[in-house]
Amino acid sequence: MGACAIDANEVFFDDYRVPAHCLVGEQGTGFTTILRGMNAERCLLAGEALGLGYAALAKAAAYAKDRVVFGRPIGMNQGIAHPLADAWMRLEAAQLATYHAARLYDSCLKHAAGSSNAGSSTTTTTAVTLKDVGVAANTAKYLAAEAAFAACERAVLAHGGMGYAREYDVERFLRESLIPRIAPVSREMVLNFVGEKVLGLPRSY
Repeated sequence: MGACAIDANEVFFDDYRVPAHCLVGEQGTGFTTILRGMNAERCLLAGEALGLGYAALAKAAAYAKDRVVFGRPIGMNQGIAHPLADAWMRLEAAQLATYHAARLYDSCLKHAAGSSNAGSSTTTTTAVTLKDVGVAANTAKYLAAEAAFAACERAVLAHGGMGYAREYDVERFLRESLIPRIAPVSREMVLNFVGEKVLGLPRSY
């Protein structure tokens, strides 16, 4: 249905020996290492979602300025303009959340590198925990995915019936915007994570 830009495949390694010096992390800590990578993935997915949303809005704004109905551009109608403006503001807010998550992720890496090197100094005054990064990355992924989907849907609607036509691209953006909402983690699991880690609610799964 989508994801035409990136192919997805499975790779299997049978009886493949990895030298000890190639081990990522420490033995027995693989899940924690994977979690760190997932936080980076959430930041990347948030960026992908934002790109889709902004691209869809650009198409919609251009169409709303050029499409003339009853003697004036449809963008003069608040029913067209307001949803697009609202979508832009949601994307801007999600972008700030994404940049914040990426900064925390980088700060956590720098702190870890600084603490592992004896005698080295680090500029990080307050240690950023893996939990801090997880909360920020999940929040960014959630907000960006929702903002992008809304922007893409409104871009399709702004085109009217032509929004369904492939030649205007917005239908493709809408299809692609579903990916950040369901992968690599669902919206519901993000809400579970924030509810448990931030609000201290009992684990529900």
